[in-house]
Amino acid sequence: MASAQSASVAFGLIKADPTLPVEVTADTLEISQTDGSAQFMGNVLVVQGVMRLSADKVLVIYKPEQKGIDRLEAIGNVILVNGPDAAEAQRAEYAIDSGTIVMSGNVLLSQGNSTLASNQMVVNLNDGTAQMSGRVKTILNPDGSN
Repeated sequence: MASAQSASVAFGLIKADPTLPVEVTADTLEISQTDGSAQFMGNVLVVQGVMRLSADKVLVIYKPEQKGIDRLEAIGNVILVNGPDAAEAQRAEYAIDSGTIVMSGNVLLSQGNSTLASNQMVVNLNDGTAQMSGRVKTILNPDGSN
């Protein structure tokens, strides 16, 4: 087992496109008249192009005066899939304009037969990379087998 404080990895074979429409499916929806936010709960699935994000709850926060989505906050059993790569965490925040997803809380990244664990992972959907930080752990096989 190898560990470090940070690691950079590729994430997804296909670069995601954060300018595509965001489709959200859930069991229930609550809309706040106060701030215009929308909270999706129960089996939430967010789809944007090739990127898929699922969670127990997703809060959609809009830009001022409803000029598009500012960010999504996913809580509980978060799973992010982009191509063959998948990551799990307790929380994720997706900043739409920057195409950045910050995953935190027991992050586990699966890439084929390889896995990496850390406290936090920042995914850049524009270039298909991820930066893992905070006690990054993986298993390295000296003979090249997985």
